[in-house]
Amino acid sequence: MSAVSREQQFEELGTYIDGMLDHPGPLMPVMQKAQDIFGALTFEVQEFISERMNIPMTEIYGVATFYSQFALEPKGQHVIGVCMGTACYVKKSDGILSALTRELGIEPGSTSGDGLFTLEATRCLGCCGLAPVIMIDDQVYGRLKPDDVAGILNIYRAQSA
Repeated sequence: MSAVSREQQFEELGTYIDGMLDHPGPLMPVMQKAQDIFGALTFEVQEFISERMNIPMTEIYGVATFYSQFALEPKGQHVIGVCMGTACYVKKSDGILSALTRELGIEPGSTSGDGLFTLEATRCLGCCGLAPVIMIDDQVYGRLKPDDVAGILNIYRAQSA
């Protein structure tokens, strides 16, 4: 499969915008489509939407930062959510988060330099009986200790090698 050029991505988004302009409330669907195409709502993408839809950048940025479904930077191939809900926090999920921060060399809300992992501190993941837990993509890992982190990450690193 051939890679899609940046120009083709903007062309696809422009076509989508043109088709949405007559619909009521088109901004949210346009932003969702843009994120699907580009992986994030970068400044460049927001600027394109602003110009194409004649909507101020401040409005687009406000929507992008208000809703947690939108990302301003591309996410890694694997998104790691560390539960910081009450049950997990009491069971020391902060130690798991610290271990991930050390192992990946990034802070929560960031993506590793190799683009493999995005680290996020999340609210309750609904797995309280397994506390403390992390979720990588759709896979839950529970009853963790900080020493478990490196081995789990190595599974994903090996898959990407």
